[in-house]
Amino acid sequence: MQFLRKVGTWTGVFVLWLVHFLPLEWIGAIGAALGSILYRFGRGRVTRVNLALCFPEMSERERHELGLKHFRMLGRNAVELSVMVWGSERELLELIQIEGLEHLKAAAEGGSPVIVLAPHFIGLNMGGIRVAHEYPGTSSIYSKQKNPVLDRIFLKARTRFGNPHLVSRQEGLRSVIRVIRSGKPFYFLPDMDFGIRDAIFSPFFGVPTATITALPRLAKITGAKVVPVITRQVGAGYVARFYPAWEDYPTGDIEADVRRMNAFIEDRVKEMPEQYFWAHKRFKTRPPGEPSPYKRK
Repeated sequence: MQFLRKVGTWTGVFVLWLVHFLPLEWIGAIGAALGSILYRFGRGRVTRVNLALCFPEMSERERHELGLKHFRMLGRNAVELSVMVWGSERELLELIQIEGLEHLKAAAEGGSPVIVLAPHFIGLNMGGIRVAHEYPGTSSIYSKQKNPVLDRIFLKARTRFGNPHLVSRQEGLRSVIRVIRSGKPFYFLPDMDFGIRDAIFSPFFGVPTATITALPRLAKITGAKVVPVITRQVGAGYVARFYPAWEDYPTGDIEADVRRMNAFIEDRVKEMPEQYFWAHKRFKTRPPGEPSPYKRK
């Protein structure tokens, strides 16, 4: 069985490698078709639950169409991993544009510590690669993949340009603090459900949501400025847009600081609801006594 899994993995990698020779329009079309299939047989139900919680004013049909659109974009992004890993530097630079880099450079001037807030939108990894290319020496957390073949591929994609410093999630916050204090802009993704540990329930689209408190805590400990970046799928490519550094952050009020982060992400989601990562069980951790919305009734 293990041998068959390895054969299946390497076959998938070979197919992905072949795909990167195709025109980008073809790659996008293949990915969109794959996404449609995954929506039906993958985490389409999780997506619809999330959308029902966040957009109760929408009809069920509207949420279905939004979820399908999301998965088609998600599938396209997954297949474009082939370009991230094997595409030329020119192809990647044409695929991923960047805006507002001056905000990052201003915040990081003189080696000042910076946390780049990068919420889970579809283009997240594309933006990370382009940021590393434009600003060598950035850092981020890396979660080791269970599949060693996929782990090597994701590592190759993440480290192709700019010699980024990747901190293993298992190393803990001390390693993260050292990296931030060293002046390496830290590309941080704190908007997923990691359980109740080091988290508080903060509203996200009006739903009490388990949200880790690491962003304001790290900003306070290191004195880092927080510079958000959102990567959008636009046309046949992506645009990573930096926003100005947050003023008066953190405030010392942990609940208010976490709410500010969630409110910022919520505003960006409203601008492009089809591009937030709805396939994740964002509301899995619930307050005591409240059942999981993902349990089948």
